[in-house]
Amino acid sequence: MSGVSGTAKRPNFVFVLTDDHAANAIGCYGSVINETPGIDGIAEAGVRFDTALVENALCTPSRAAILTGTYSHRSAVTTLATHLTNDHETFITALKAAGYRTAMFGKWHLGHGEGYDPAGFDHWEVLPDQGEYHDPEFYTPEGPVRFEGYVTDIITERSLAWMAEQGDEPYCVLVWHKAPHRPWQPHPKYADAYPDPIPLPATFFDDYDGRGTPAHHATMRIADYLTDVDLKEDPPDELDYRQRAIWKYQRYMQDYLRCVASVDEGVAKITRTLRERGQWDDTVTLYASDQGFYLGEHGWFDKRFMYEESLRMPLVLSYPARVAAGQQITSLVSNVDIGQTILSFAGVDAPSGVQGRDLVPLLATASGAQPEAEAVRDAHYYRFYEHDDHMHHVWAHYGIRTERYKLIYYYADGMGLPNTSDMTYPPEWELFDLKLDPFELQSVHQDPAYDGVRRDLTLKLWDLQQELGDVPHPRQPAPERLLQ
Repeated sequence: MSGVSGTAKRPNFVFVLTDDHAANAIGCYGSVINETPGIDGIAEAGVRFDTALVENALCTPSRAAILTGTYSHRSAVTTLATHLTNDHETFITALKAAGYRTAMFGKWHLGHGEGYDPAGFDHWEVLPDQGEYHDPEFYTPEGPVRFEGYVTDIITERSLAWMAEQGDEPYCVLVWHKAPHRPWQPHPKYADAYPDPIPLPATFFDDYDGRGTPAHHATMRIADYLTDVDLKEDPPDELDYRQRAIWKYQRYMQDYLRCVASVDEGVAKITRTLRERGQWDDTVTLYASDQGFYLGEHGWFDKRFMYEESLRMPLVLSYPARVAAGQQITSLVSNVDIGQTILSFAGVDAPSGVQGRDLVPLLATASGAQPEAEAVRDAHYYRFYEHDDHMHHVWAHYGIRTERYKLIYYYADGMGLPNTSDMTYPPEWELFDLKLDPFELQSVHQDPAYDGVRRDLTLKLWDLQQELGDVPHPRQPAPERLLQ
């Protein structure tokens, strides 16, 4: 099924990307806190990837990974302070070279100015840095422009207007939203949405006893670290600590879900417009987030850790002309795979050096052909570089996730990266059995029953680093096999 024939109609691509949208807040992923019929419609018409994982759970590195199809160490975009130089080849530059019309609207967050502005686009309008929710300014090739209105609606409308101008030429448009990023400012029309109590996640009062220093050290607990800007009002004075934590969770989640509601409304409008224009069947429509997010799990907000809620991203796509509807893919896929898959659908060769895998062989076709492959990898590699000693206090770490297990190595060293410092802690390991402990509450790294698993995963981590060209941290001891 890979690629398209020389006579087949080349598909359009509409890629909606959000910032910090957790899979747990999407209906088709089993949300118990909200409904998202717009996003769900894409999954129903095509594919839901159930184990889509990011290689670095931070906005800037994840966006670079999606565009370039490479891991952070290859793109050199490792932290929020490192940006993507526009001499990089991306799936956009490859599509443009193959005759596609290309455009970008929304959150770029990969640098601005000479050498960093979006490359390979016929047209772009991007938010400066994080951007604003209301009456936002956009950077364009002609200079800054300010639009009146709500940022999610503006990004959707500007994208639709550009799509309407493209005629019969194949196009790719990136509809990359700011929402639902902090500080979660919803559209006024959703100001009263979600008035009922939102269920607490099972791990909301997690005490981290089953894990090491890094989980205890992080400053992301909703009860303690959400600010007045986040909450927009003060908690009632009479609440005790536990009650105050629940109150803050409710305020946080109300605004978060209200921001998601605008995103989903925009997705529904895009898919409806594609149908009205007769383009739906021949368009690859994707929805994803640049990483996961904690919605009160472990008592946290934000992301960064390799724990599942942060690591896992939503990813759904439809292409009715070629991909069978209603598929659910459970094998391990990565954000570095997205660009390679888009180019495969387009029949365009990927740039040299791309590390992502083509996901098309995992998919059943609309004509009834079964998938050509069951998996594209047996282990996923993750690395978080931004050893954060000024805000969230999350240690730098890397690790691998297989179908059942997760091994994490916290090397607790910023290695001279911007906005980091050495916390002078010794490195630590964690190992989780996701089958028996899906919430990752108890590390079994020191459990003798997991000696064989620990040894095999440590070797696999080392081998995968060599395969991908990453350099193990000097603190990481070489596996026993290499010392014999």
